Amino acid sequence: MPAIDPKSFGDSACGNGHSVANEKLEKQSNILISNMHNLTSFQNFLRSSNRILALVGAGLSASSGLPTFRGEGGLWRNHDAMELATPEAFESDPSLVWQFYSARRDAALKAKPNKAHYAIAELARRNPNFLTLTQNVDGLSTRANHPANQLLHLHGSLFTVKCTSFYCDFVEDNNFQSPLTPALQDASNIIGPYKHISVSELPHCPKCSEGLLRPGVVWFGEALPWRIVEKADDFITGGKVDLILVIGTSGTVYPAAGYVDRVRAQGGRVAIFNIEIDDELNRLSSEHDDDDDIYQPKDVWTFQGDAAELVPLALEPLIGHINEPSA
Repeated sequence: MPAIDPKSFGDSACGNGHSVANEKLEKQSNILISNMHNLTSFQNFLRSSNRILALVGAGLSASSGLPTFRGEGGLWRNHDAMELATPEAFESDPSLVWQFYSARRDAALKAKPNKAHYAIAELARRNPNFLTLTQNVDGLSTRANHPANQLLHLHGSLFTVKCTSFYCDFVEDNNFQSPLTPALQDASNIIGPYKHISVSELPHCPKCSEGLLRPGVVWFGEALPWRIVEKADDFITGGKVDLILVIGTSGTVYPAAGYVDRVRAQGGRVAIFNIEIDDELNRLSSEHDDDDDIYQPKDVWTFQGDAAELVPLALEPLIGHINEPSA
């Protein structure tokens, strides 16, 4: 087994007060011990796994420097970003919503896929029975050359645009043009005053020439794309899924958590890679048998820390060493 870099499993502890420093050191030490215990058992099971599903979330792209715009501090130009991600917001003020999404497209294009993106893509290339369900809209998995036929975007993509006209079916994937129109050139500049853009200067459909284009993401209040859900269902019902990798997300929030439940119901196992790990999941991962002094979690492994470092290390028996992406 390759040498393990302790930095892969958590930040070093430091602090001015001895008690605070000791508490942080103890916490980091416990995380390190748990991760190292789980790694050997997980990799042994990984080697024998055939059908593998990955469910990934925003934590996968955290090391690439992308904000999630969720929770406290999720503001863009003093607007609650989640309130901009609705059909109603787009209908009310398409200029504001398009400037928000243009800024997000620009930020995603400036970001680079990290080692975890490349590791997952490599696993897909090596295993035709592997499928990734991504909740991310940032396009980084695509840019890491993840095979398109093994990548399902549950929440759509910033780089898909589609016509809003009822009579037009135009959809374009992997549109990495930035900005989409000259009027959106300064959308990423949040220092100056907000400037309203007329509808005529916003992206319009090249097919019907009349409909306004919208970002191809799933907004709050909208259903997940049926075609994507159906493909995910086909994979799960097409045979026992031996293992589900839950990366950069808690795996406890529905509807995505439903995939974890379905894999476990089949007898498959779960491996979670995330900055924060739910206490109940940590408890499940610590339950083990003591036969032959081999650490054997029942059906859940948890790895707490940076997914960009943990995932490539955990998958190394199948994909080899993943080098740091070039700048």
